[in-house]
Amino acid sequence: MADSDRTGTPPLEFETDRGASRSIWIAAVILLAVIGWMGSGFVLPPEEPAPPVATAEREPPAVQVRDSSAEPVTLTFSSEGQAQPDRDTALRAEASGNVAELFVTKGAWVEQDEPIARLSAARAEADLAQAREQLARAQRELENAQSLQERGIATADRVSDARAEAAAAQAAVTNAEAALEDLEIRAPFAGRLETLSLDTGEFVASGEEVGRLVDNRPLTVEIQVPQQALDRIERGQTAEVRFITGETREGTVTFVGSAAQSETRTFLAEIEVANEDGAIPAGISAEVVIPTGTAQAHFIRPSIVSLDPEGALGVKVVEDGNVAFHSVEIVKTDLTGVWVTGLPEDAQIITIGQGFVQNREEVRATAAPDGLTARATDAPASTDLADASDDEAAQ
Repeated sequence: MADSDRTGTPPLEFETDRGASRSIWIAAVILLAVIGWMGSGFVLPPEEPAPPVATAEREPPAVQVRDSSAEPVTLTFSSEGQAQPDRDTALRAEASGNVAELFVTKGAWVEQDEPIARLSAARAEADLAQAREQLARAQRELENAQSLQERGIATADRVSDARAEAAAAQAAVTNAEAALEDLEIRAPFAGRLETLSLDTGEFVASGEEVGRLVDNRPLTVEIQVPQQALDRIERGQTAEVRFITGETREGTVTFVGSAAQSETRTFLAEIEVANEDGAIPAGISAEVVIPTGTAQAHFIRPSIVSLDPEGALGVKVVEDGNVAFHSVEIVKTDLTGVWVTGLPEDAQIITIGQGFVQNREEVRATAAPDGLTARATDAPASTDLADASDDEAAQ
């Protein structure tokens, strides 16, 4: 007997859910649709690819340029020096004695051989008188010996001895006269007495320094020339000498050394400056400017100068629409710029943007405003070389 019959419970019966069967059909339809869409790529022809979008070409960088032409420039050599007197010597007493008289004072201008002081002459005059008496006696002895020899009484030896004594006496007179002259201290050349350490009655020993005489007509300015500039300096060149007092004189190179100083490797050069009125004192500082030739050069601002990868100094210009780097050499400096050689005769110098372009790079060049092309002669004298240029300020 079935279990339901034993328990008295009716048997379970299952009927199909209509909603569940409908969901199954919907899922199947969706699956077929997806499979059909995925397979359509193999049946339908592919669409044509869209044409690429045209991109704008990159324009060359823009720079500002200034037209420049080479001009003749006078090359110069400059150096600091010191004005030295033409002659400077110590005055010394040539004899010993007390100062009897002073003829001039310290600071006076004296001419050559002019007496400065005189020593006491009493002893020198006595020595001269004694020497003259001895000379007179020696001359009489010589005359007697010669007379006796003529008569055959005296011998030749006696005459020779008498002649020697006369010569010695004459030498003694000469020395006494020179000693008397040495009592006067005279100026060996025309000049100014810078020092004079003599007082009336003071004793002075022979060889003692009693003063200093200076002649600053003309002056000699000494400068040091570096070895790389030695071939530009030669005797006879004209020089401009600016003294620290503000006075400017024209001078002439009179000496160029041929042996360098071991410490500095520089050569001594001397420039003679006329100073007939003696207005310029010796010992003051001076700046010497010597023209050494001419060269064709361009005037540029210091900020335009740049370095290439090898470290060479140069300037960037525009040639046929491209950047060109030219190595340059600074030949002259000014308050507002420098003069350089190494550029073409006519060049378009890049004034703004040179730091952002490379050699051989194509650029778009535009002319710089008129205000950026000022020459050194148009700029104020107070402008310093280290100040930023107008070109860079505009950038």
